[in-house]
Amino acid sequence: MPSTFMNTTRDQKFILKEWLDMNKVFETERFKDTYTVDDLDFILENALKGAKEMVAPSCKDSDEIGCKFENGKVITPQSTKDAYYFIVNNGFAATNVDPDDESALPQAVVWTLNEYFIAANPSIQTLWLANSGAAGLIRDFGSEELKRIHLPKMYSGQWAGTMVLTEPQAGSDVGDATTRAIPTDEPGVYLIKGTKCFISGGEQDVTENIVHLVLARIEGAAPGTRGLSLFVVPKYLPNADGNPGEWNDITCVGIEHKLGHRGSPTCVLNFGEEGKCKGFLLGDPPGEDGSGQGMAQMFRMMNEERLMSGLSGCALAASAYHNAVKYCQERIQGRATTNPKAGRCAIIKHEDVKRMLMFQKAHIEAFRAMAIQTYYWVDIEKYSSDPDLVQQAKVFLEVNTPIVKAYCSDVALQCISEALQCYGGYGFSEEYPIAEIYRDARIYPIWEGTNYIQALDLVGRKMTMKKGQVFAAWLKHIQDFIEANKKAPGFEKEFEVYIDGWNKYNELLKVLQKLFATPGMAQLYATRLLHATGKLWAGKLLLEMALIAQKKIDELGSDHYDYHFYLGKVASARFFVQNIIPEIGAFLEVAKNADATCIEVPEEIFGI
Repeated sequence: MPSTFMNTTRDQKFILKEWLDMNKVFETERFKDTYTVDDLDFILENALKGAKEMVAPSCKDSDEIGCKFENGKVITPQSTKDAYYFIVNNGFAATNVDPDDESALPQAVVWTLNEYFIAANPSIQTLWLANSGAAGLIRDFGSEELKRIHLPKMYSGQWAGTMVLTEPQAGSDVGDATTRAIPTDEPGVYLIKGTKCFISGGEQDVTENIVHLVLARIEGAAPGTRGLSLFVVPKYLPNADGNPGEWNDITCVGIEHKLGHRGSPTCVLNFGEEGKCKGFLLGDPPGEDGSGQGMAQMFRMMNEERLMSGLSGCALAASAYHNAVKYCQERIQGRATTNPKAGRCAIIKHEDVKRMLMFQKAHIEAFRAMAIQTYYWVDIEKYSSDPDLVQQAKVFLEVNTPIVKAYCSDVALQCISEALQCYGGYGFSEEYPIAEIYRDARIYPIWEGTNYIQALDLVGRKMTMKKGQVFAAWLKHIQDFIEANKKAPGFEKEFEVYIDGWNKYNELLKVLQKLFATPGMAQLYATRLLHATGKLWAGKLLLEMALIAQKKIDELGSDHYDYHFYLGKVASARFFVQNIIPEIGAFLEVAKNADATCIEVPEEIFGI
């Protein structure tokens, strides 16, 4: 049975037009003569139409045919190629547009419409989304010659970009990388030698060239991450005309056989087997202390990809939710407890089914708000001329990024699991769409630094940044929201519960601060603290949106065509606050117990 994919732009329009103040972006010098809020309906409607009609049909081939590996080459389904070129040729791959081009959209809008294309066929996202980050690094750190040769083809989608970090023996511990960069007589040009794995789109037959951004260590550089540099390493060396020329000694030796994303090749690549692989240094070589610039450069791309991973979890959870709603409306089974004599009914009338749907709806709206608001702050930081607003954006970007990545991608899987449960036994069948959606979404908590790494980033860096001032400023916005709205008519119960959660969260921080003085305890509790922080933030955003929605209900009345949309926004906030926020208090009790069983037990107990 085909997926219904996604059937509305309404929540995205609410976020961009009624909740976020997009005029603060559109009125900046960068966008004041290009787009306005009035353009958003047309942009979003056309993106959804293209995603549904031209991209979603390719998802079946991506999963069932997948990628084939023959004689060192990756073969993708024809429908994958067609969908990719539909996206880039029609301007929907807005991430690939040169940011200085007049047609470039703000990031908040770009990633709102990207949700549709990710959900339509997640296997294709690595082809155009990684390209954005790769091109951005060349644009920011490359020589004029590198930019002249590579950027036009990358922004057009003729060439794809990749991010090449991971090695078989190193995994997430990138500092243990052994890929070498050997200087040549030509300034800025090195010979790259090493093996990289888990490279999304590392080899494919969709674009005419692939531009790899490779982390490697120049001979004599410092050990660990400090000594890494970043290189532009194209599959084919561009000739004088800027077209693909000589093969650059890069060999794909295999692709992974994956749980999901089967239409996206995840490759093992050997660089320089014949000693001829050329890499072009981005930025400067290591200084006298042996420190390279590679990790700092790569983190620019990495943070973009981390936000993308969180939004991708939202996209697939939303797709699963829309499918589940449609199924629950059509599946006749059982009788309503409120009126059993009325005969058999659609399962959407059953209480626990409505609970599962509400769990999905509330969380998905929270994920979407988290992600799009964070991209909004990307726009503010980059384009606003208001220094106070820019500083505020910097705070949000530091703290939001690991939460969007980890909380959204983790809990999206719970949402998709609930969608599958709505189908009963049919959900476990590949004839229905949720099984594939679940498989595809499972990669997002792993991508771009596992979610444990995100938790360590939040706890070990963001919460302690500038002696805690950055995180304190982030929390202050929640406190200010509470103070301004705690007496909102009709939301007394919700704010009572939310304020209790806020108080318990602050108590939790004090308990954990003492607990983290014991070695290993910060690592043991980090993931759960990130989730508690995500719940607190999500509740605040849902309440913000519910207050706006309630005003609309009061203005428009129950006979207005948008009444049920606004009523749903209010219901999402009520459900989340009263059912999810109390979990913060439960974690507080766990933290007070200071259980260290996982640290204390010997490894020998496992597997017995």
